[in-house]
This record gives sequence, structure tokens and C-alpha cells, in this order.
Amino acid sequence: MSTDVAVVGGGITGVTAALLLAQGGLRVVLLEAHRVGAGATGYSTGNLYQTVSHGLHATRSRWDGEVASQVAQSRRDAIAFVERQAALEQNEQGNLCGFRRCPLYFYAAGAEAEGTVYDEYQAAQQAGMAARLVGTLPEGLTPAAHGPVLVMEGQAQFHPLAYVQALARRAHGAGALIYERSPVVVCDASERSLRTPVAHVQAREIVLATHSPCGRHPVQAGLLPGREYGVAYRLATDSPCPPGIFWAQGAERLSLRGLEDEPGRYWLAVGVNHGTGQRDAVRAMQELEDRAERQLGLRDPAYRWSGQHFHSPDGLPYIGRDAAGTYIATGFGTDGLTYGTLAAQLIAEQLVEGRRSAWSELYRPDRLALRQSLRGMFEGVRNTAKAWLYDYLTHRHGPPLQHVQPHQGAIVEVDGERCAAYRDPQGDVHLVSPVCTHMKCIVRWNALETSWDCPCHGSRFAPDGRVLEGPAMRPLERKVVAIHRQE
Repeated sequence: MSTDVAVVGGGITGVTAALLLAQGGLRVVLLEAHRVGAGATGYSTGNLYQTVSHGLHATRSRWDGEVASQVAQSRRDAIAFVERQAALEQNEQGNLCGFRRCPLYFYAAGAEAEGTVYDEYQAAQQAGMAARLVGTLPEGLTPAAHGPVLVMEGQAQFHPLAYVQALARRAHGAGALIYERSPVVVCDASERSLRTPVAHVQAREIVLATHSPCGRHPVQAGLLPGREYGVAYRLATDSPCPPGIFWAQGAERLSLRGLEDEPGRYWLAVGVNHGTGQRDAVRAMQELEDRAERQLGLRDPAYRWSGQHFHSPDGLPYIGRDAAGTYIATGFGTDGLTYGTLAAQLIAEQLVEGRRSAWSELYRPDRLALRQSLRGMFEGVRNTAKAWLYDYLTHRHGPPLQHVQPHQGAIVEVDGERCAAYRDPQGDVHLVSPVCTHMKCIVRWNALETSWDCPCHGSRFAPDGRVLEGPAMRPLERKVVAIHRQE
């Protein structure tokens, strides 16, 4: 199969790009390993905002006020694009994508974070945002903030899965070919060639709209893969649920929002970040629930989930053509809905119109920002080296195979060979190689999500070795075909 542009990844970045490219008259093939919108996009909170998760004040401190202003302005334009696209999906049944404008409340959950609120206020004002300080949070949100509350007007919320699925339908209508359950197993950038288990795609241009570029890529040396956790609490019909985005700063940092859906009304709480494969996920989820209970007074969440994110070392995403001539979009951190939309716009402008947007220079993948990147780059290299050396030099392994209980996983030795073992609820054992197929780090067991996670570059695998999340493209090697049943 030949095409003008092959897009890898069916989240908000890839689907938006496919739509714009197809509308621009290009032949487009989109390859999605699972289902459109079912990854990070579908599991996100649906918040759209001009600032960034680490705060515009942090961007201003790392770069300068001009860069912080450009970040806010480019993200404002991306939100406006989503608003226009969502409006096209409204019909007699209402607002199908659930888009609405709302304020973002930025406040200190503890006295130690009051200064952060003032810093963000100054950065937001300098960036031209509609920002003001008020005395309290809206009624119904507890506990009270420490000090003033920063209100950023004109932010937004929507239903990301419904939105991306709607864009996919329109992209298909414009001529784009969208293939789900089509993981890329070979990506040859020099030959502009992609292979799935059943097909070969030859393209003039390739867009890697994946969290981290699939396969091995120089940009991965500095990307920091991480996990973040979410819980949703069902509310009584008479419980207050103020509209807006709520960001609690400090040691008890949380992102909060209300949600009204068909099953009922909910409070969503998201937080507790750590490097992929570098912390006990069960304990991290419990920490999130404890924070939510202290701040909201709620217990026993109705839903729990987590998501993957990749941070760049200098705090800005990488968007555009890389040294190999492939277009990449990565390093969004936890700000992917807005940055993903922006990335699709920038890439489509270059491919359809042959021009670089005003924001293209800011986010170009080959930028040289040693001062801004040094700390993040050091952290990324240190984490990778620490995980690789520790696992190989200590020959880390867990309990004997017979001690691995149902629904548990561990690194074990079988006949003198190191294996990643998982015992399923029926007592059957699944043995795979513990060596990540991306760059040979040793995977670690994630008991919360029943997966093998790589602490180096963020690849994740199912208990049977199937790839759940890249950059790895090949599954973990199955070490033993025979099934071992617990006595």
C-alpha cells in the first residue's frame, strides 16, 4: 500500500493530523495499535488550558517571559481549534463532544505553596491571559485554599473520546484510511516504510503521533516517562459540584474537576506522578486516594485508572521534522490534549501548505537548549543508568516460582534462567523474558495494572509479553511454552 502520509497513532494528535491532512488533499493512512482514542486520550480528564501542568511560572523561570507567552498563546489557539471542531458535531441531540468554556482555579493546598500562586499569577498576566486573584474557592470545594486563589478565565473542558471518534469519522469521510488493531512492528524512516503484522505501507512522509517515537530514536535519551493516577467519586444528586478546573498546589498536589454524565455526577481527582516502573503502583494509587479524602472528604472511588506521559528535558514538547526526516510529536507531559492538537496543526501546515507556523521554531525537535535541558537530561540519563546497572549487576529476582501467587508477577529464575513470571487467576504461569525489546532494560511488575513496565524508556507489556505501550515494537520473548500450574 502506498500513500502520501502515514500517521502512526490514533490519539488526539494522530487523528487531528489525519483529518487536516486529508482535508488538505493528501492521501492518508493512519495505523493504530489498539482502538482510536482508547489510549491516553480516552483516559484523560478532558481539561484544556493555556498554562501547563508545571505552571507558566516554571516555563518563565527555565526559559524567559517571551517563551512563556508564546506557549500560552499557542495553546490558546489550539483550544480555539478544538472549540471550532466540537461545534461542528453539535446537532439536535445537543453538544455531543461536551465542549464548554470554564475557569481554572490555581490555589495552594498548603501554606508552603502560597508563593507558587503569586508566581503563576505574574506569569499568566505577562502572557496576556485573563487572570485574577480572588479570596476563596467556589462554594462546595473543600478544604479552603491557603491564601488567595488564582482564577484563569476562558479555559475549557470536553469529552476527549467522543471528540476524537468524531474527528476520525470526518477524517474517514475526507478520504483517510484508518486501520485499528494495526501495530507498527517495523519503522524504517530512511525508506519511509512501515510494516504491521499483515501489511506494508510505503509513504512519502511519516508522522509518528505516538507518546514516544516508536523504535529507537535519539530524542528518547532525554524523555522522562511517567505514570499518573486518577480516581472518580460518585456524588449524591444534592452534592455541590462546581464547574471548572481545580489545581491544588504543594505537597498535596491534585487536579480536580466535576463531571456530569449519563450514569451520574462525579468528582475526578488526578495526581501522584512517578517514573514508569520506578514505584509501587498500588501504593501510589493509595496515596492519591488518601489525598482526595483529605481534600474532598470522599472515600471509596467508583473508578480508578492511570495514564502514561513523557516529559521533555527542557519542558517544551518536540514537534516537527526530525533529523531523519520523520515528523514527531512527543514530550507533552500531562498536557497532551492541547499540545497534541497544536502538534497536529503545526505538522499539517508544513505538509499541506509547505510553511512553518509562527510556533514551529519554538517546538522544533532539533532545538539546542543546553541550559534549559541540562537538569532534565541528567535526570533521564541517571534514571536509565540506575535502572539498567542495578538490575543487571545485582541480578535482581524475586521469590521462587512456586511462591508466586495468582494474579501476581515477579522476576524469577527457572532452570538457571531469568524470567518474568505471572500467575493468572486460574493458577497458570506465563513466562516471558524480562529484557525489554526496546533497549534491553529489565522490566518491573506493575501489580495495579497487571503489566510489565520498563523503567528506562516507558515501554509496557501485558503478562504474556504483548506490547501495551511503546516505544518498544516487539513483544517480550516467551521463554517457556509449557504451562506450570500451582499445586
